[in-house]
Amino acid sequence: MATTLQANLRTDLTGSSTRQIRKDGHVPAILYGNKIDSQPVYVESVEFLKTVREVGKNGLFSLNVDGSKHQVMIHDMQIDPLKNEYLHVDFFEVDMKSEIDADVPVRLTGESPGSKEGGVVTHLLYDISVKCLPNDIPEEIELDISELNIGDSIQITDLRDKVSVEITNEDEETVVTVQPPTVIEESEDADAGESGDAEPEVVGEDDSNKEE
Repeated sequence: MATTLQANLRTDLTGSSTRQIRKDGHVPAILYGNKIDSQPVYVESVEFLKTVREVGKNGLFSLNVDGSKHQVMIHDMQIDPLKNEYLHVDFFEVDMKSEIDADVPVRLTGESPGSKEGGVVTHLLYDISVKCLPNDIPEEIELDISELNIGDSIQITDLRDKVSVEITNEDEETVVTVQPPTVIEESEDADAGESGDAEPEVVGEDDSNKEE
């Protein structure tokens, strides 16, 4: 059964009303699409969180607005970093027969042989942009790094034949690389200073001897 999230229309768009919506445990949102007019709505925050966990970042679900159902995906979310609360959500109604652009998260799997030798696995591209039908959007792209040695990398061009949808990133973009370990060389002066062999000079010692 397809996931359904209940939503209600917002008629009062003032700031005080929006704050009250959040205070009551709801998230203000907007529903829009190529074939519908924008509709201010709000959803229950706990149910929205459950929906996000169930369908994922790029998942499709049904948004029921006062009895009218719309096939949507989450286009954008605003989150309060201090309270970790949703401030606003953009719901985009999709045309199931038209291709759309989406960002798909990358998940690294396996252990790089280069990391065992002291190399540093550097994940540079956390999302890959794709273009495809809404139902074909991958939830994530798994990237096996178990054959990467020090100095090796995986670029977008290496993934085009491994991913079933069209990738819109540039070929030369690097997704992950294994960098050589960083060696910090200490100077001879620093070594000498740490040895503690030199005794500090006593200021004024010669002058006191002269007076005697």
